[in-house]
Amino acid sequence: MRAIRIHQNGGPDVLKLEEVDLPKPGKGEVRLRQHAVGVNFIDIYFRNGFYPAPGLPFTPGNEGAGEVVEVGPEVKDFRPGDRVAYVGAIGAYAQERNIEARSLFKLPRGISYETAAAMMLKGLTAQYLLRQTYRVKEGDTILVHAAAGGVGLILCQWGRALGATVIGTVGSPEKARLAAKAGAQHTILYHHEDFAKRVEEITQGAKCAVVYDGVGKATFPGSLDCLKPFGMFASFGSASGGIDAFDIGLLGRKGSLFATRPTLFTFLADRTRAEKMARDLFRAVGSGDVTIHVGRRMPLAEAAEAHRALEARETTGSLVLLP
Repeated sequence: MRAIRIHQNGGPDVLKLEEVDLPKPGKGEVRLRQHAVGVNFIDIYFRNGFYPAPGLPFTPGNEGAGEVVEVGPEVKDFRPGDRVAYVGAIGAYAQERNIEARSLFKLPRGISYETAAAMMLKGLTAQYLLRQTYRVKEGDTILVHAAAGGVGLILCQWGRALGATVIGTVGSPEKARLAAKAGAQHTILYHHEDFAKRVEEITQGAKCAVVYDGVGKATFPGSLDCLKPFGMFASFGSASGGIDAFDIGLLGRKGSLFATRPTLFTFLADRTRAEKMARDLFRAVGSGDVTIHVGRRMPLAEAAEAHRALEARETTGSLVLLP
């Protein structure tokens, strides 16, 4: 079968489509025929070496959906023909793969493979941000950076469904329209406006209960100025680069703020918690509270072009590779 392989860290050109042999699934594993694979910024971090890969060469990708075609020893909860989705184990950019059964979630019939591949990493990220990192409640005002991105669009929709007033920052008028359609009552073009000043104007000085920041360096420390006293700064990504070390006393001076840098895989480490998170996500999508926007679909062979588009921030919604 064919898979994308990386033999050395670097730019998009290191993504090579190759023929590879796939062994039979081992103990606790299933063999999965993939119908769709999600593309995320974490894939870029593994490609360029910002995150260490398990070894070289390797196949990138942490999210996908497909059909179980074979089960290994001691697998009890899955069988051939099951529709499943996953986020977790690296190796998604492939036509078929072996994966630990504990990483899989059975996919409801009403959710397509493409939708599932576009939503598992981003949707479960939105779940832990909205329901666990800071539990959004009716009447809250929340700020979502990169509101037209994959996670951002889900945060806008789900936050609005929870009764929050959603403010979204975006990079262009087109993205502002997408964020507004997704539920952002207010949008800010952060390339042209001082977003912290606009947040203060929009909220009439009350500011926000939480800021969800997947951008990083370009939006810090401005994000702190958007928070009311005891507000939560939730940094979950570094699309513009990592946040440099800062004086923790800044949190006190700006209103006894809280700051956290959670990661999805910490939440998913406990299987009981992970299953609950997946059920919550499937319910939100199944009920129509959240609609997953697949911005682009590309063949697996065009993985390098997909990375270029994502790094250039030319995409909206989710980007999916079709094996």
